[in-house]
Amino acid sequence: MFLINETDAAIFPMARTGDMPKMLGWNLPADQQHLVHEHWKDFPAPPYYMHLLLAMIYFVLMNVSLIGNGIVVWIFSTSKSLRNGSNMFVVNLAIFDLLMMCEMPMFLVNSFAGHLVGFETGCAVYAALGSLSGIGGSITNAVIAYDRYRTISNPLDGRLNRVQCGILIFITWLWAMPFTLLPVFKIWGRYIPEGFLTTCSFDYLTDDSDTRVFVGCIFTWAYVIPMILICYFYGRLFGHVSKHELMLKNQARKMNVESLAANRNEKAQSVEMRIARAAFTIFFLFVCAWTPYAIVTMIGAFGDRTLLTPFFTMIPAVCAKIVSCLDPWVYAISHPKYRQELERRLPWMGIKEPGDNISTTDSKQTVVSDSVPMGPNGTD
Repeated sequence: MFLINETDAAIFPMARTGDMPKMLGWNLPADQQHLVHEHWKDFPAPPYYMHLLLAMIYFVLMNVSLIGNGIVVWIFSTSKSLRNGSNMFVVNLAIFDLLMMCEMPMFLVNSFAGHLVGFETGCAVYAALGSLSGIGGSITNAVIAYDRYRTISNPLDGRLNRVQCGILIFITWLWAMPFTLLPVFKIWGRYIPEGFLTTCSFDYLTDDSDTRVFVGCIFTWAYVIPMILICYFYGRLFGHVSKHELMLKNQARKMNVESLAANRNEKAQSVEMRIARAAFTIFFLFVCAWTPYAIVTMIGAFGDRTLLTPFFTMIPAVCAKIVSCLDPWVYAISHPKYRQELERRLPWMGIKEPGDNISTTDSKQTVVSDSVPMGPNGTD
């Protein structure tokens, strides 16, 4: 817990009565006190410098997200060599990340004010943006895993066309809508302030069966199902790559040659290592982004709520924002043609990527071998 010091009392004249610090929610008007759950009213308001510190962190993250995801949308949307079906998923993920970035200006205003600005409406807008971007981003990760599995396991006719990709993208938006709109209209669940009362999320603290069922459903919908899909498709991908590499090695041994994949760049990493790195990075980012928040919500609904201090509940929000900033670099910077476009359009970034050096061939085995190492987000 944090106590209000003298400086904070000077900034917030009502922050202290005698020697007693004001509690969280002290600076909200009486007609808005219903927004603050009773759990938070047991904690002293944080010192003002904590608001400023978080505001500085969010300001940096906001700019990194805007630049990184903005460049992804710009280059993938305007480059003919990158306008294929698989890369539509990269743009979709960047758009969801940009939606999360839209929360950050609201957070900056709230932090400088020291309380929630806009009250109930501001809280609903803030939380809806976070819900839409978070759930949409998680299911988009699963769709990317599915696309990578199809493309790599069946490179000749497994690629999704633009119509199929458009349908899947539409599904990701539909997937994110129910648990975004239901709390907005208070049909099921609601959005309330959390942590320092400068951010908002769905209510996971009210002690009733309706709230617990809601939390269990959104946990399954937004976290468990995408996690299962990601693990399943990348597990199948690992199995296919291992089986294919073993087949190539056995065939090469029978023919008394070093390798059947004659067109592979000798300096490139092995297929297993490149796919492992890409898949693990994708999975690791997803876990880092949403596992902390999943833990907090499950504790709030089913566990010991005394563990949920204001500071502790602010950590998951920061984790999600950090990952939304890393996504464009992890998902796109490994793409050779994207790097070539960055080198051509933004030479000041200092990116150097050699031109395409993989020749085409009619051999199905060579196409499979050369298509696997190209990274997690589709290549042509």
